[in-house]
Amino acid sequence: MPFFSIPRIVRKLFPCVMWDVSSSNNIYLTFDDGPSFEGTDWILETLEKHGCKATFFCTGLHAQQFPEKMMNLREKGHAIGNHSMLHENGWKTKSSTYIQSVEEAMPFTSSLFRPPYGKLTWSQYRQLRKKTTLVIWSWMSYDFDARVPISDIILSLKENLRPGAILVFHDNPKSLERLKIILPETLKLIKDQGLTTGILGA
Repeated sequence: MPFFSIPRIVRKLFPCVMWDVSSSNNIYLTFDDGPSFEGTDWILETLEKHGCKATFFCTGLHAQQFPEKMMNLREKGHAIGNHSMLHENGWKTKSSTYIQSVEEAMPFTSSLFRPPYGKLTWSQYRQLRKKTTLVIWSWMSYDFDARVPISDIILSLKENLRPGAILVFHDNPKSLERLKIILPETLKLIKDQGLTTGILGA
Protein backbone atom coordinates (compact mmCIF):
# COMPACT_ATOMS: atom_id res chain seq x y z
CA MET A 1 0.00 0.00 0.00
CA PRO A 2 1.56 3.31 -1.05
CA PHE A 3 1.86 6.15 1.44
CA PHE A 4 1.02 9.22 -0.64
CA SER A 5 1.50 11.46 2.41
CA ILE A 6 3.70 11.15 5.49
CA PRO A 7 1.91 10.22 8.75
CA ARG A 8 1.71 13.08 11.26
CA ILE A 9 3.54 11.09 13.92
CA VAL A 10 6.60 10.86 11.66
CA ARG A 11 6.47 14.61 11.00
CA LYS A 12 6.53 15.30 14.75
CA LEU A 13 9.74 13.27 15.12
CA PHE A 14 11.54 15.62 12.70
CA PRO A 15 10.35 19.15 13.53
CA CYS A 16 13.13 20.87 11.56
CA VAL A 17 11.99 19.33 8.27
CA MET A 18 9.88 21.27 5.75
CA TRP A 19 6.90 19.03 5.05
CA ASP A 20 4.79 21.81 3.58
CA VAL A 21 4.68 25.61 3.55
CA SER A 22 1.76 26.32 5.86
CA SER A 23 1.91 30.10 5.48
CA SER A 24 1.63 29.99 1.67
CA ASN A 25 -1.23 29.91 -0.80
CA ASN A 26 1.01 28.31 -3.44
CA ILE A 27 1.42 24.70 -4.47
CA TYR A 28 5.08 23.66 -4.64
CA LEU A 29 5.98 21.31 -7.48
CA THR A 30 9.29 19.53 -6.95
CA PHE A 31 11.24 17.13 -9.17
CA ASP A 32 13.90 14.74 -7.87
CA ASP A 33 16.92 12.99 -9.42
CA GLY A 34 17.60 15.19 -12.47
CA PRO A 35 18.59 16.73 -14.62
CA SER A 36 18.07 13.99 -17.21
CA PHE A 37 18.72 13.70 -20.93
CA GLU A 38 15.09 13.72 -22.07
CA GLY A 39 12.88 14.35 -19.05
CA THR A 40 14.12 17.79 -18.03
CA ASP A 41 13.33 19.37 -21.39
CA TRP A 42 9.82 17.89 -21.46
CA ILE A 43 9.14 19.01 -17.88
CA LEU A 44 10.32 22.55 -18.62
CA GLU A 45 8.19 22.78 -21.76
CA THR A 46 5.14 21.52 -19.88
CA LEU A 47 5.62 23.90 -16.95
CA GLU A 48 6.16 26.84 -19.30
CA LYS A 49 2.99 25.99 -21.22
CA HIS A 50 1.02 26.25 -17.98
CA GLY A 51 2.93 29.24 -16.58
CA CYS A 52 4.17 27.25 -13.57
CA LYS A 53 7.42 27.27 -11.59
CA ALA A 54 9.05 24.38 -9.71
CA THR A 55 11.98 23.34 -7.56
CA PHE A 56 14.37 20.72 -8.96
CA PHE A 57 16.31 18.61 -6.46
CA CYS A 58 19.33 17.60 -8.54
CA THR A 59 22.13 15.16 -7.86
CA GLY A 60 25.63 16.55 -8.16
CA LEU A 61 26.54 13.80 -10.61
CA HIS A 62 23.73 14.69 -13.02
CA ALA A 63 24.43 18.40 -12.61
CA GLN A 64 27.99 17.72 -13.76
CA GLN A 65 26.77 15.61 -16.69
CA PHE A 66 24.22 18.15 -17.94
CA PRO A 67 25.50 21.67 -17.18
CA GLU A 68 23.47 23.20 -20.01
CA LYS A 69 20.25 21.83 -18.51
CA MET A 70 21.18 23.24 -15.10
CA MET A 71 21.71 26.62 -16.76
CA ASN A 72 18.34 26.30 -18.49
CA LEU A 73 16.59 25.58 -15.18
CA ARG A 74 18.00 28.76 -13.68
CA GLU A 75 17.34 30.90 -16.75
CA LYS A 76 13.66 29.89 -16.74
CA GLY A 77 13.29 30.97 -13.11
CA HIS A 78 13.08 27.61 -11.37
CA ALA A 79 14.79 26.82 -8.06
CA ILE A 80 17.47 24.16 -7.63
CA GLY A 81 17.91 22.01 -4.56
CA ASN A 82 20.47 19.46 -3.40
CA HIS A 83 19.73 15.73 -3.74
CA SER A 84 23.24 14.56 -2.72
CA MET A 85 26.10 13.79 -5.04
CA LEU A 86 25.30 10.15 -5.83
CA HIS A 87 21.73 9.61 -4.59
CA GLU A 88 22.78 7.61 -1.54
CA ASN A 89 20.28 5.93 0.77
CA GLY A 90 20.89 7.51 4.18
CA TRP A 91 19.84 4.36 6.03
CA LYS A 92 22.50 2.33 4.23
CA THR A 93 25.33 4.88 4.16
CA LYS A 94 27.84 5.81 6.83
CA SER A 95 26.98 9.26 8.15
CA SER A 96 30.35 10.81 7.39
CA THR A 97 30.15 9.55 3.79
CA TYR A 98 26.57 10.79 3.46
CA ILE A 99 27.32 14.28 4.78
CA GLN A 100 30.32 14.52 2.46
CA SER A 101 28.09 13.62 -0.50
CA VAL A 102 25.65 16.41 0.37
CA GLU A 103 28.48 18.92 0.76
CA GLU A 104 30.07 17.91 -2.56
CA ALA A 105 26.78 18.60 -4.35
CA MET A 106 26.32 22.08 -2.84
CA PRO A 107 28.39 24.01 -5.44
CA PHE A 108 26.00 22.73 -8.14
CA THR A 109 22.78 23.17 -6.18
CA SER A 110 21.81 25.13 -3.03
CA SER A 111 21.24 24.84 0.72
CA LEU A 112 17.82 23.25 0.12
CA PHE A 113 18.30 19.51 0.64
CA ARG A 114 15.97 16.60 0.05
CA PRO A 115 17.32 13.20 1.14
CA PRO A 116 17.05 10.54 -1.58
CA TYR A 117 14.19 8.14 -0.79
CA GLY A 118 13.29 10.52 2.07
CA LYS A 119 15.59 8.47 4.31
CA LEU A 120 17.88 9.92 6.98
CA THR A 121 19.35 8.52 10.16
CA TRP A 122 18.99 10.56 13.34
CA SER A 123 22.70 11.43 13.22
CA GLN A 124 22.43 12.64 9.61
CA TYR A 125 19.33 14.65 10.47
CA ARG A 126 21.02 16.37 13.41
CA GLN A 127 24.04 17.35 11.32
CA LEU A 128 22.20 18.40 8.18
CA ARG A 129 19.59 20.56 9.91
CA LYS A 130 22.49 22.89 10.83
CA LYS A 131 23.88 23.01 7.28
CA THR A 132 20.77 22.87 5.08
CA THR A 133 17.04 23.45 4.87
CA LEU A 134 15.67 19.91 4.93
CA VAL A 135 12.73 19.37 2.59
CA ILE A 136 10.55 16.27 2.33
CA TRP A 137 7.02 16.44 0.89
CA SER A 138 3.29 16.60 1.54
CA TRP A 139 2.41 14.22 -1.28
CA MET A 140 4.30 11.61 -3.29
CA SER A 141 3.27 11.01 -6.90
CA TYR A 142 4.54 7.42 -7.26
CA ASP A 143 5.31 8.23 -10.89
CA PHE A 144 8.22 5.76 -10.62
CA ASP A 145 6.11 2.77 -9.54
CA ALA A 146 4.06 1.03 -12.24
CA ARG A 147 2.35 -1.07 -9.57
CA VAL A 148 0.40 1.98 -8.41
CA PRO A 149 -2.53 2.72 -10.76
CA ILE A 150 -2.55 6.24 -12.14
CA SER A 151 -6.25 6.50 -11.26
CA ASP A 152 -5.33 5.95 -7.57
CA ILE A 153 -2.61 8.59 -7.84
CA ILE A 154 -4.97 11.23 -9.23
CA LEU A 155 -7.62 10.42 -6.61
CA SER A 156 -5.04 10.80 -3.84
CA LEU A 157 -3.83 14.07 -5.35
CA LYS A 158 -7.35 15.50 -5.27
CA GLU A 159 -7.56 14.60 -1.58
CA ASN A 160 -4.19 16.18 -0.75
CA LEU A 161 -4.08 19.25 -3.00
CA ARG A 162 -4.24 22.22 -0.66
CA PRO A 163 -2.39 25.56 -0.29
CA GLY A 164 1.18 25.09 0.93
CA ALA A 165 1.45 21.48 -0.26
CA ILE A 166 4.81 20.21 -1.53
CA LEU A 167 4.32 17.66 -4.33
CA VAL A 168 7.15 15.40 -5.48
CA PHE A 169 7.66 14.00 -8.97
CA HIS A 170 10.74 12.49 -10.63
CA ASP A 171 12.95 13.63 -13.48
CA ASN A 172 14.40 10.33 -14.62
CA PRO A 173 13.90 7.83 -17.47
CA LYS A 174 12.10 5.34 -15.23
CA SER A 175 9.31 7.79 -14.43
CA LEU A 176 8.94 9.75 -17.65
CA GLU A 177 6.12 7.87 -19.39
CA ARG A 178 3.90 7.94 -16.30
CA LEU A 179 4.91 11.52 -15.55
CA LYS A 180 3.63 12.53 -18.99
CA ILE A 181 0.16 11.57 -17.78
CA ILE A 182 0.37 12.57 -14.11
CA LEU A 183 1.97 16.03 -14.43
CA PRO A 184 -0.55 17.51 -16.93
CA GLU A 185 -3.40 16.18 -14.76
CA THR A 186 -1.78 17.81 -11.73
CA LEU A 187 -1.38 21.17 -13.47
CA LYS A 188 -5.02 21.04 -14.61
CA LEU A 189 -6.20 20.35 -11.05
CA ILE A 190 -4.11 23.25 -9.72
CA LYS A 191 -5.63 25.59 -12.29
CA ASP A 192 -9.17 24.31 -11.73
CA GLN A 193 -8.85 25.02 -8.01
CA GLY A 194 -7.61 28.54 -8.64
CA LEU A 195 -4.22 27.83 -7.08
CA THR A 196 -0.77 29.01 -8.19
CA THR A 197 2.68 27.45 -8.00
CA GLY A 198 5.78 28.77 -6.28
CA ILE A 199 9.42 27.84 -5.76
CA LEU A 200 10.90 26.80 -2.43
CA GLY A 201 13.37 29.14 -0.80
CA ALA A 202 12.05 32.20 -2.62
